[in-house]
Amino acid sequence: MKIKKNRLETLRMIISSQELGSQDELLEALQKEGFKLTQATLSRDLKQLKVAKAATMNGNYVYVLPNVTMYKRVSTPQQIREMMQVPGFLSINFSGNMGVIKTRPGYASSIAYNIDNNDIPQIIGTIAGDDTIFIVIRQGVTDNEVIEALNDVVPNIK
Repeated sequence: MKIKKNRLETLRMIISSQELGSQDELLEALQKEGFKLTQATLSRDLKQLKVAKAATMNGNYVYVLPNVTMYKRVSTPQQIREMMQVPGFLSINFSGNMGVIKTRPGYASSIAYNIDNNDIPQIIGTIAGDDTIFIVIRQGVTDNEVIEALNDVVPNIK
């Protein structure tokens, strides 16, 4: 099961970082990352991930992750293994009792879920998009207290 989980995560990263329009291209990209699988297995994986095809600005159709038809792609693709080792957190900024956390594409909802489910008393709640989390901070809490509280939940926040 661990191999399948790693394969699915790698497939997510490939789809989010490259514009690929055929299963042959996906199979080739997966093979470069060390996964040798059949077209039938790839089809099942795509179905499980609810991957779709969407038109790009130039009229080509490429694979996209669910609910993200205009998916933000990274401009300088990294090796998939390298991307998987880097946490999703990018930055945090504050204004009054609000904060905005920037993440890599696709990471915001899982990080917000972790924040909400860790009952952090300094944070009232979160709203997540694809690569941005809006946080509401309890009155009287400093930015440093929020960062300290998030340290166990959000890797590399410091």
